[in-house]
Amino acid sequence: MHAGERARPRPRARSTGATAAPAISLRAVSKDYAGRPALREVDLDVAEGEFFCLLGPSGCGKTTTLNLIGGFVAPSSGSVHIRGRQVDRLPPHRRDANTVFQSYALFPHMTVEQNVGFGLKMARVDRRAARTRVEEALALVGLVDEGPRLPDELSGGQQQRVAVARALVNRPAVLLLDEPLGALDLQLRKRLQLELAEIHREVGSVFVYVTHDQHEALALADRIAVMRDGRIEQIGSPSDIYSRPRSRFVAEFIGESNFFPTPGGTVLVRPEAIAITSLDEGDGLVTGEVVHVSFLGNCTRVAVRCADFEARVIAEVHGAEAFGVLGLTPGQPVRLSWRPESAVRIDHAPSTETAL
Repeated sequence: MHAGERARPRPRARSTGATAAPAISLRAVSKDYAGRPALREVDLDVAEGEFFCLLGPSGCGKTTTLNLIGGFVAPSSGSVHIRGRQVDRLPPHRRDANTVFQSYALFPHMTVEQNVGFGLKMARVDRRAARTRVEEALALVGLVDEGPRLPDELSGGQQQRVAVARALVNRPAVLLLDEPLGALDLQLRKRLQLELAEIHREVGSVFVYVTHDQHEALALADRIAVMRDGRIEQIGSPSDIYSRPRSRFVAEFIGESNFFPTPGGTVLVRPEAIAITSLDEGDGLVTGEVVHVSFLGNCTRVAVRCADFEARVIAEVHGAEAFGVLGLTPGQPVRLSWRPESAVRIDHAPSTETAL
């Protein structure tokens, strides 16, 4: 998507969420399917203008949460509010929210322009005004010249952008995205992640994004809710979630982790925080022998077997130092060390976190 192809609407003012009323509120929301809980007493606030990610493994409740906000399912208990209005008993078309699905759900017999303008037609928007808004939406996603084409004449990435344009053309307060990039290859996903972030900045709507991809959530979100078994395990900024996970589940789900048992509990150290030296260099905290060395382009990954720990310790060395460890060979003894501030004491309970 080229910058020159985009419409440049003035961004809406973004709230910090500190004092303003939230754009979305869930209060003690639960959802059962055939007597089995999919969501358990969830409380959640999403601020105006926020890009918010619901992250977790399959079956954790993230898509159920999105569907509750969008109106595709009703809560078994609790309430859902959008901009202060209770909406949990309203159908989707009566909520100030639109949804982009992983399948895109485009009408195959309609052109791109007709797909994007379908909601405006149903709302009986004046034809001239509707045409202007369709053109603006297509410009926003860089598809001005694709209006006459049918969906099956487009690439997967273009179809995804059409689905976003169709959802945004009605100017909803909330845009819900259910793993919209899941069907795309890795390189295209990365490119469209950047484009979605740019679109979000331009339109200023609330984006609520469901994904199981930790890297996608870290790249896109202002805040992330990590979900597990129908509950929210932790909410925070990407840096907070990654650097200060409140439970072992969060630590293991977000990024790679090394866990070291101590008398005071378990210590978490991320691979990139671990330094590797030979046995005759420095005073490493842990000694072991190299099991495997992998050059990954932007870093070198080293697996080390340590006598005191069952699991292999993983270190990732970046920058110029990465080439210095390429000469390590399996069986070679090494020392491992890290700064005290890089270690976090962690427990299974979601509320336990202490920096060492």
